[in-house]
Amino acid sequence: MKFVFNKTNIILLVIAIIITVAGYIIMGTGDNTISPVLLIIAYVILFPAAIIVGTKKKKKE
Repeated sequence: MKFVFNKTNIILLVIAIIITVAGYIIMGTGDNTISPVLLIIAYVILFPAAIIVGTKKKKKE
């Protein structure tokens, strides 16, 4: 079994996790303006991008 993710996927996933954690930490401090924006960016853009970007479809032989 081959691992499908490459370096780009891993980098995007780590960035998404960091932004998610930062969003929740900022939300815990009481700032309700920037934290939802960070969480939406992480959940709607970065996590799907980490899954989709860079994956190659297998060629039919």
